[in-house]
Amino acid sequence: MDEQTQQQLTVTAAAQAGLGPAELWIAYYAMGGSLSQVEVKAYLLGEQGIPQLEGDILALTLNEILPDTASELRVPYSTDGQGMNTDSTSSAGDGTPEAAGIDEAGDILERALEDLGAAGTSFLTPAQAEAERLRAVERTGLVDTPAEERFDRITRQAKEHFGVSSASVALIAKQRQFLKSVIGPLGQNTPRDIALCSETIRRAGPLIINDTLNDPLFKNNPLVTGEPRIRFYAGYPLIGSGGWAVGTLCIIDQNPRNFTVEDQQVLRDLAEDAQREIDD
Repeated sequence: MDEQTQQQLTVTAAAQAGLGPAELWIAYYAMGGSLSQVEVKAYLLGEQGIPQLEGDILALTLNEILPDTASELRVPYSTDGQGMNTDSTSSAGDGTPEAAGIDEAGDILERALEDLGAAGTSFLTPAQAEAERLRAVERTGLVDTPAEERFDRITRQAKEHFGVSSASVALIAKQRQFLKSVIGPLGQNTPRDIALCSETIRRAGPLIINDTLNDPLFKNNPLVTGEPRIRFYAGYPLIGSGGWAVGTLCIIDQNPRNFTVEDQQVLRDLAEDAQREIDD
């Protein structure tokens, strides 16, 4: 079992067991582990390696806990893990039992990450989390597809209800924002690094910007200083498979405005309508 695969499976198993770094460290220390809590957390985040024996103790800790949960995942031990390895041999190379075990572990990891979804974000590196999110975007099957009335109905309703210049259903791909539905002066494709909706998908709830010129994060954004000169923005995240945020329902206007609690509820209701269309 290579160290990286064991580390990834340890992270996934900890998430499925509902253990954060602190809770896992306590259980691991009780099993005889010698690493500090800081070292264990750095290992889980992929920031540093640890001795093989300590990795096996972490695996043993989780394998003692996991049978009491709904998870069927088990963390393999290293090939020379002080007698703890029961699933592989010391042979190596393609076609050997060890190589087969590594391949199987990789398959287990891939399935576990898919099952865990966004709930395990804190156990993934930013790059891993973004890769999973992009897979969820791809699974919607909506990027680069034509406009559809089922989404246009929602954006029309949003524009008319709030009296804004534009409303859209956006999907955030790797390098761009694709508007599946748009009513108003917005381009269908916008570079992701300037799209306001790219910030919305980082949140669990709505992003409301009453006046972009008073917001330090957005006041110099090209979409604010240039066309379409966004002054007001409100967006609500849309969720894809695995709980990953794949896009937004958003409204914009060229004038700053207040946005009440009641307004936020209407935006949420419309986002739920869009969500149901994505789920279909």
